[in-house]
Amino acid sequence: MKYFGLQSQIWRNNSNSVLLLVMFPVIFFVLTWLFFFFLSFGSEEHRTMSQINHSFLITVPFIIFGVLIWFTIAWFSHSAMINTATDSKPLARNDNKRIYNLVENLCIATGMTTPKINIIEDDSLNAFASGINQNTFSISLSRGIIEKLNDEELEAVIAHELTHIKNRDVRLLIISIVFVGIFAFISQAIFRGIQFGGGGRGKKDWGGAVIIALLLALVGYLISSLLRFALSRKREYLADAGSAELTHRPLALASALRKISVDPTIEAVKRKDIAQMFIENPQALEKKSSFSLTSLFATHPPISKRIQLLEQF
Repeated sequence: MKYFGLQSQIWRNNSNSVLLLVMFPVIFFVLTWLFFFFLSFGSEEHRTMSQINHSFLITVPFIIFGVLIWFTIAWFSHSAMINTATDSKPLARNDNKRIYNLVENLCIATGMTTPKINIIEDDSLNAFASGINQNTFSISLSRGIIEKLNDEELEAVIAHELTHIKNRDVRLLIISIVFVGIFAFISQAIFRGIQFGGGGRGKKDWGGAVIIALLLALVGYLISSLLRFALSRKREYLADAGSAELTHRPLALASALRKISVDPTIEAVKRKDIAQMFIENPQALEKKSSFSLTSLFATHPPISKRIQLLEQF
């Protein structure tokens, strides 16, 4: 398994972060224009292309303002949101010096600032990293993974999570989660509007507009979700390679992944966007499949394939 180096991956993920920041609004603008375009077919008066463009341009400032407000709130509240969604709490040094020693030794070896360390009070085995900068970077470990892995295996898992931080994977994922959340919110809001009878009977234009908006919002959600899932799967392979490079013990991570695969379920995790941040999907109901279409929506690559690649490292 070829690994291109941490600095190359940092540069690549920074570039992808910028690309995502541009791509998601572009998708949003395209879908908004298509809304006015398709809406013109259902109106009694046929609208010209210039009228469609005029309607679109009027809405652009509102779209930009709404996206900026959403993004700003999510950007500054993401740590609290993630900790709440995972039931992750700060781990004091006196409560587990073993974890602090492992994390700090790895950080010294890589020249990183030690991130915050959190614990999830769950007997299952899992871990994740999060944060957008030095002030918010953190690693969360479940009680189960701390107690059931030996030092070499746990060090390999921590190295995997530190690689996510060093590669800026966590920032990239948070950006994607924020934008996918916009499409999800719009889809749910429109669906609930239909469900609770907005518009009433006889308002054909309103009904057509809602249906068009719902379909386009779902398309946006689908496209942005596929981009998010692809990023999530790829980053796990890279972090596995980074852990092997850092610890020089790829088999230790392979052994840890075997143990994790037996019971990765974290009961507190209900959201799929948060689930993708873990070393293995913590949601018990996600089914693995080799079917190519189903695999497009998987948050993680097959753990058996990850182990196989580590054994060949």
